[in-house]
Amino acid sequence: MMRSGFDRRRFLAAVAFGATYAVSRGVSARGRLRQGLTPHLFNQDIDDTCRMAQALGIQGLDFVSNPADWPTLKKYGLAMTVLRVDYGGGISTLARAPAGPAGWNAIGTPDLDGQFEAALRERIDAAAIHGIPNILVTCGVRGNLSYDEGKRNAIGFLQRVRAHAEARGVTLVMENINSGHSGGPPAPPGSMFDHLPWGLDVVVQVNSPRVKLLVDLYHAQLMDGNITNFLRQNIQWIGHFHTGGVPGRHEIDETQELNYRHVANVLADLDYRGFISHEWTPSAGQDKLAMLRKSIAIIDV
Repeated sequence: MMRSGFDRRRFLAAVAFGATYAVSRGVSARGRLRQGLTPHLFNQDIDDTCRMAQALGIQGLDFVSNPADWPTLKKYGLAMTVLRVDYGGGISTLARAPAGPAGWNAIGTPDLDGQFEAALRERIDAAAIHGIPNILVTCGVRGNLSYDEGKRNAIGFLQRVRAHAEARGVTLVMENINSGHSGGPPAPPGSMFDHLPWGLDVVVQVNSPRVKLLVDLYHAQLMDGNITNFLRQNIQWIGHFHTGGVPGRHEIDETQELNYRHVANVLADLDYRGFISHEWTPSAGQDKLAMLRKSIAIIDV
């Protein structure tokens, strides 16, 4: 639900005040890591979302999938960090796209009519023209497929499109999703790419500088743990990160089991140059703006 005009003005004023206070305290999201966020955190129109992100020192937004919104990001000096290929073309930044036909953005399953591959190729061209560095791909659910069958499907799909991505300088980032754990937003049961080693094997076999992992740290902690060892060993295969507190996918502070300040320091020490984007929802009763400022400061190493 959109905020009323009064609430909108109050929230914008609070963001502006909070950003000024943060800068005065030396907290500006301009540390060694580049930070982004997903627009649902604000639940506002695109202009207000960009204004708020800029005021907080955020440098980019994920999943602004409608090309009509891209000039607004540029107006505020924000990067469009990850493009999602939504079924039906340009989709509202606050809406989930329709699921699409079988195989749509589910590269571990057969793309029976090739619609997603064709749409992805078109979006690779658009991303190159507009300076968008990454495009999201996901692997779908296993259903009757085994992990090995899904891996063959994913590798085959990425092998078909890798040359196009390489030629256009756009990176395909493949995201891990947990298999139905409770305690947060519903996840699909039987997610194909639910364990990091599975996805790592896919991108290593494809072996392209333009095919990498999008490591969602919330999903990874639920399914695998051992996060920083994985990062130290495999950072060259990772192109983007999402954050979220475990277990409820809330703010990433000390109430959560994953030490995000430590994770951020590890990434900075590894000279990670991509984005780490906030993709969580504040706990019930928490002030959204205060939680955003605190979480940004945690990553601002």
